[in-house]
Amino acid sequence: MFGIPGKQAVTLTPAATKQIVKLMEREGHQGLRIGVKKGGCAGMEYTMEYVDDVNPMDETVEQDGARVMIAPMAQMFLFGTEIDYEVSLLEASFKFKNPNVTEACGCGESIKFAEQ
Repeated sequence: MFGIPGKQAVTLTPAATKQIVKLMEREGHQGLRIGVKKGGCAGMEYTMEYVDDVNPMDETVEQDGARVMIAPMAQMFLFGTEIDYEVSLLEASFKFKNPNVTEACGCGESIKFAEQ
């Protein structure tokens, strides 16, 4: 929808790919859908959910067996994002390195985009 021919909307690091494949295999889902919604102290939050039925309007990114779908309304906000999976002493989570974000809250849970 908002893509550039020949360029994936998002990229996945090897760690993210490995974790998504693991979740797909363990849970038997078709992949993960990522999006954004209003919320959080900075105004927007990322969403992730399992996908059992692929929506033809989603942008689908497949990389080394991992499948990520991007909800139509989120595509313009997520284009160019790198998704990583980081494990630390206190948490393990997906991290979004998004060039479209202009601000983020201190806890890292919510983001703000430039005014459209």
